Parts: sequence; structure tokens; C-alpha cells
Amino acid sequence: MSRALDARVAAPGSGALRQVGNLALLAGEVLRALPRRPFQAREFVHQAWFFAAVTIVPTAFVAIPFGAVISLQLGSLTQQIGAQSFTGAASALAILQQAGPLVTALLVAGAGGSAVCADIGARTIREEIDAMEVLGVSPVHRLIVPRVLAAMFVSLLLNGLVSSVGVAGGYFFNVIMQGGTPGAYLASFNALAQLPDLYLSEIKALIYGFIAGIVAAYRGLHPAGGPKGVGDAVNQAVVITFLLLFLVNVVLTALYLQLVPAKAM
Repeated sequence: MSRALDARVAAPGSGALRQVGNLALLAGEVLRALPRRPFQAREFVHQAWFFAAVTIVPTAFVAIPFGAVISLQLGSLTQQIGAQSFTGAASALAILQQAGPLVTALLVAGAGGSAVCADIGARTIREEIDAMEVLGVSPVHRLIVPRVLAAMFVSLLLNGLVSSVGVAGGYFFNVIMQGGTPGAYLASFNALAQLPDLYLSEIKALIYGFIAGIVAAYRGLHPAGGPKGVGDAVNQAVVITFLLLFLVNVVLTALYLQLVPAKAM
């Protein structure tokens, strides 16, 4: 992005539509820079390791209560309406389609994305981004693309972890605490779950990781100025990412339910 554009974006009073437009421009630049060579493999591995290191333990611990809450709530509801045999399917599908990708993305954005925003913001106020542009080095290709790809890659892997831990936790709490039948729990899940449910979960994880990386990089490139501006940019990046994730989740879920027929018993 040109420095003239950066100045307009960072100027006080910039409209929300302009911010959205320039965020979309940065996303387009990242997509165009993906096939560009040389690929920053070392930076990608370093960032992926960092994302995994700061998110894997919190993600595993957060997945357990998420699975427990969903299982307990649905188990109580199905008992009231006499449909205990569907508890496994409802719990597992809710975790797989909704909770897994969202929990993963929220933690990637909150832990990894905030660090990316702070790093790029610090480089911006130290004028390292300007220096790279003067030297003819693309900041998007050198700094942002590896971080966005790392966020997507780690989101994809952590989504599998969250889904597995959540489903296992839901099974434990339903069977142990609510007296559910293990066979019925697993049978209902096998009867109603289908492969597109897994595809949807992984696609959501990839898209959410892309959103988290792009928003973090965008806010890092446009701090208000000084260390306080970088701190404000980090807070804004996390909040904006959360809002976009929930909005995109509604759109993707609605499209999936319209395009993919439910599996019959």
C-alpha cells in the first residue's frame, strides 16, 4: 500500500466505509502476493510456530468447557422433549460446525493476532515499513503474507484439536453426569453427521484465520502514532476481528444450510 494511502487511512475522521475499502485492498494485495517468489518459508515457519505456541494450550483448555456446556444444555433439553437419543448428534454437530472454528479463531486472533498487530505496528512507528518500501522490498510480501498464511495454517490444525477435545468432553459429561447411553450418543452422531460438516468446519477455520491475520496486519500498518497508538491498534484489531468473525459465521452457516441437504436418519 502506498504511503499516501496510509496517511489518508490513518488520518482522524476517516470514514468507516473507507476503512473497510482499504482493508479489502490489503486483502487483495495479500492474495496477489501469495504466488510471488521467493516464498518466505523461514518466516512462515517461525510465525506458525509462534501462533501454535501461544494458542495450543489455551485452545485445548477452552474446548473442554465449550463441549461440556453444549452437551449439558442440549442433554437437558432433549430429556425434556424425550429425544435423548439425539443428544450426541446435536452436541457433536454444534461443536464441529460452530464452536470449533469460532473458538479457534477467537484464540488465534486474541493471542496471535494481537502480537502480529503489535509487531507490525512497532515496525511502522519506527519507520521500518517506509525503509522497506524505499529499498524496493514489499512489506506485504515480506511481512504480511507469511503471517496470514501462518494464521490460516494454525487455525486449520487447532480446529481439529478443538473439535476432537470438544466432542470427547461432550461425550464424557453427557454419559457421566447426565446418565446418557454411550451407544446412543455415538450412534446418533454417526447417523446424522456427514463429511460436508467436516469440510464446512475446516473452510471456516481457514477463512477465520485469514480474517484474523489481515485485520491484525492492517491495524498494525496504521497506528495512530507512538506506543499508545500501537496499543490502541491492537485493541481495535481484536474487536474488529471478533465482529467480522461472527458476521461471516452467520453468512457461511446460512449458505451451508441452504446448499447442503441435511442427512436423513
